[in-house]
Amino acid sequence: MVLRTILLSLAALPLTQAETVLGLYIFSRHGDRTPKALAPTNLTSLGAEQVYSSGSWYRNQYVASDANTPLFSLSSNLVALNQLAVMAPPSDNVLQNSAMAFLQGLYPPAGDASAQELRNDTEVTAPLGGYQYIPVNTVENAASSANSENSAWLQGGSGCDNAVVSSNNYLSSTEYKTAYDDSEAFFQDLLPVINGTFAESAANFKNAYSIYDYIDGAVVHNQTIPSSELLTNDTLRELKVLANEHEWGLAYNSSDEVRAIAGATLAGQILDALNATVAGKGTKPLNIQFGAYAVFLSFFGLAKLPAVSDDFTGVVNYASSMAFELVTNASVSDGFPGADNISVRFLFSNGSAASVTPTAYPLFGQDETLLPYNTFISEMGKFAVKDTSHWCQVCGVTTGECAMGSDGSEGSSGSGSATASSNSKSNISLPMAGVIGALVTLAVILGAEALIYFFSGLTLTKKSTLATAQATSTSNAASKA
Repeated sequence: MVLRTILLSLAALPLTQAETVLGLYIFSRHGDRTPKALAPTNLTSLGAEQVYSSGSWYRNQYVASDANTPLFSLSSNLVALNQLAVMAPPSDNVLQNSAMAFLQGLYPPAGDASAQELRNDTEVTAPLGGYQYIPVNTVENAASSANSENSAWLQGGSGCDNAVVSSNNYLSSTEYKTAYDDSEAFFQDLLPVINGTFAESAANFKNAYSIYDYIDGAVVHNQTIPSSELLTNDTLRELKVLANEHEWGLAYNSSDEVRAIAGATLAGQILDALNATVAGKGTKPLNIQFGAYAVFLSFFGLAKLPAVSDDFTGVVNYASSMAFELVTNASVSDGFPGADNISVRFLFSNGSAASVTPTAYPLFGQDETLLPYNTFISEMGKFAVKDTSHWCQVCGVTTGECAMGSDGSEGSSGSGSATASSNSKSNISLPMAGVIGALVTLAVILGAEALIYFFSGLTLTKKSTLATAQATSTSNAASKA
């Protein structure tokens, strides 16, 4: 009788609805490549395997018919091109090729499933065992600038004037100078290893990442390395620590967040994509983008992930990825749930997802790894760059496409659905940095003209002179990158 009573009580309890993944945004680094110091860089066979394996993991987790957590409404075997968007920078063969290798793992050749029977009863299978052709769209912005993998300093290709100035400020900071002086002997001791590529004057902290990148590639691929006895485990570890410190300093600063323009731009793209998934009721549930390591660092800083672990201040490994899941515990049998019933989970894998299983981490200084959708939108909106006109304002750029939007009209990219505002815990917010950058540039120009007028007796000319000087000043600042 007691057992029967217990069973009846359990039967009366409401059943727990299994979690459903409604949407997914993946941002991935490329696989192993040749060193930047030996440009042009190329994706290696190892690198292709790394991202292919990562794509296979994401397939097993979200895409396959027997996936662990199948993505709602996504075609599992034959790709439906209207259900996903894949992006990588143009003219960057490392990132473009990484995207294609990843997609081979995500949607492998379909085999007999791709066969088509013709009117004459002939059956035709697509080449390469039913290879599935998925276009990789191009994206040009601070998050993934063109030719980024051939640039020793990724910020230089962002096109964001204020971000370039901000990163240059790091190169003149006390923090940078201390690291430079303290590591000078360390880098000079490595000359026998690197002097075939780096001159003695380049063996210093200024080139910390390029030297690390060069040696790391040699350790993985080269059969012989000059003076290899110098490359002890302690030396390799210190080399990576210094590279991490250098790149973190260039990618993020809590008191000058415009330096993290790459992460802010990516945040805007993530918001656009996830908002579109919700508004479209899951018609395009999957978005994938490939970009460089600096984007990870910038986003980590803005999302307050270093508070979770110091590991979020280091250069991520090849084929690393972060993913944003849209999930719900509501029933989807009657259709796509409303925003109030949706949450977001952030996952990160420091390396190929096939080797390092993506792990959930809390964002924005929160305690929970699962955030209500509206909370996620609000927190991301504090630093996300939502569209072209916002980017122009933040970056202090008034030429090119920014000149066309100078009347205050919205730019061509972004839905504007993310609410952008300053981060209240930062000394200088992204929008404020745009204003300050413009005022500083103007002050420098006016000061220079006043000195010329005072010492040489020259008279002031028409207003076009000021515009010419301003353009020259901006060009010179960018060239120092």
